[in-house]
Amino acid sequence: MLAEDEITRVLVVTAHPDDADFGSAGTVALFVDRGVEVTYLLATAGDAGGNDRALDNTGMAELRKTEQAAAAKAVGVTDVRFLGYTDGTVVPSLELRRDIARVIRQVRPDLVITHTPERNYKFIAPSHPDHRAVGGAALDAVYPDARNPYAFPELLREEGLEAWTVREVWLNGSMTPDHWVDITAAMDRKITALQSHASQIGHVEGFENSVRAHSTGLATAAGLPEGRYAEAFQVVPTA
Repeated sequence: MLAEDEITRVLVVTAHPDDADFGSAGTVALFVDRGVEVTYLLATAGDAGGNDRALDNTGMAELRKTEQAAAAKAVGVTDVRFLGYTDGTVVPSLELRRDIARVIRQVRPDLVITHTPERNYKFIAPSHPDHRAVGGAALDAVYPDARNPYAFPELLREEGLEAWTVREVWLNGSMTPDHWVDITAAMDRKITALQSHASQIGHVEGFENSVRAHSTGLATAAGLPEGRYAEAFQVVPTA
């Protein structure tokens, strides 16, 4: 597993606005505190989201982009990119793999954080089909696409993007996590980031308490002392 000082650039690849904040905002805040450069890459703008809304899908997408920018700012991320796929229809296509590989070659991250492509049979929310599609495509973009100069040769020929090898992937939503990050020092920033997504969580009673309880449960599973908060990942070596 990568040591802290080996991680200088991180790419977080998700399906929708708020996915990064539920899964890894605390970890991201701690990375930023250490001077790590973090980029968010979102496949969709969440145009099919919202609760009891008055906006059409175009309006919702613009609102959620604004919310995601505010959430990213709360944890110190300024580079937020959208691929423009339609919410609810994402599949692990060659096009999506190429689009993610392109950004990997642009950003040149040591670490990619993304969704697990596996279905969670104990808790269905992480298994949104867009999540599984993006997670699978991101893993394929990491290996073999981004590192292979002969995969999607147009990226090099037309855009000058040299091959890049990501050294490690961390998966959100896994049923078998094996790495926990103590995010106690960043928990308030994680909550602020999540509360930026008012169109999605504004109607949820007891939202903050629920998030804190979940993070407390992860800390307990990690063996951390009482009163700590954590995020959980499955580490995928790429070498």
